[in-house]
Amino acid sequence: MTNTTTSFDHTLLVEDYTTLWNEPDAELRRRAIAALWSAGGVEYVEGAHFAGLDELDARVAEAHNAFVASGLYRAVNAADARRHGDLVLFTLQLATPDAGEIAWAARVFLLLGSDGRIREDYQITVQALAVQ
Repeated sequence: MTNTTTSFDHTLLVEDYTTLWNEPDAELRRRAIAALWSAGGVEYVEGAHFAGLDELDARVAEAHNAFVASGLYRAVNAADARRHGDLVLFTLQLATPDAGEIAWAARVFLLLGSDGRIREDYQITVQALAVQ
């Protein structure tokens, strides 16, 4: 299989992915989703999946509204991104804006298409959010 992502900088992808979850503007989020995921991209999270750009947009908006819009948390990554061919692996976290305490964390596995956009996105929680 030929992969055109060989010169691709995965750290920029991880930064853009992380920034997306913090973006307050719905239109900018939609544009970022279209730039990050392929049209048929899918995200798998805790027994649920979100297929296509419209479902991904609704998923990101819901997560943003639930965790970030209130100012309670900010999405950050653990600066541990690794890439192997078409697979990018890193840790996504929800941190408190003031003290930077990590309230939730997931390992994210991104399977990229030949265009460098996300085909499959798996978030596996490794630190659950405490019930408030």
